[in-house]
Amino acid sequence: MPFIKGFTLLFAGLLTLLVSACSGDPGTGPGEVKWDRDACERCRMVLSDRNHAAQIRYFPADKKRSKLMKFDDIGCAVIWLEDKPWKDDPKTQIWVTDINGGWIDALSATYVKGDLTPMEYGLGAQAQPVAGGLDFAQAKAHIFTVEERFNIHGVDLLKRLEERQGKIQTDRTDSHNHTADETH
Repeated sequence: MPFIKGFTLLFAGLLTLLVSACSGDPGTGPGEVKWDRDACERCRMVLSDRNHAAQIRYFPADKKRSKLMKFDDIGCAVIWLEDKPWKDDPKTQIWVTDINGGWIDALSATYVKGDLTPMEYGLGAQAQPVAGGLDFAQAKAHIFTVEERFNIHGVDLLKRLEERQGKIQTDRTDSHNHTADETH
């Protein structure tokens, strides 16, 4: 009997270990990215730039497990997180790829302006401090400055397109309004 009980416990332990190993997500830290297949949570662009991607792991209040979101640019990650209730939760983790393609903690990274990044926020991350580098708070301010500039442009562009669409509709209506005496 002790042999069967020991075997059953061993089997149950191995089965638990196997099931947890197959889940793929360790529940902490950055997750695996399927490059050129996973899409950015904010802009839906495919993650292909291995030197400028980001991830956010957060813990929803109503869930037992964390959720992991992937982004093509640290700018998308920062903007996406801004209005979330867990943005200031100490359990929320933000990861960014560095200049060598490895994952580093985004909150302690140094950001350097001038990189060509997927969404043109222009920030490259590295673990080591560098002269002229930005800390996370400064990088965040830079991202919102860039976003404001692009967003204003986007609103103006949308307004011009709507005005143009209205003019096209008016022109079409005018060209199709015929009087009763006109012949076709």
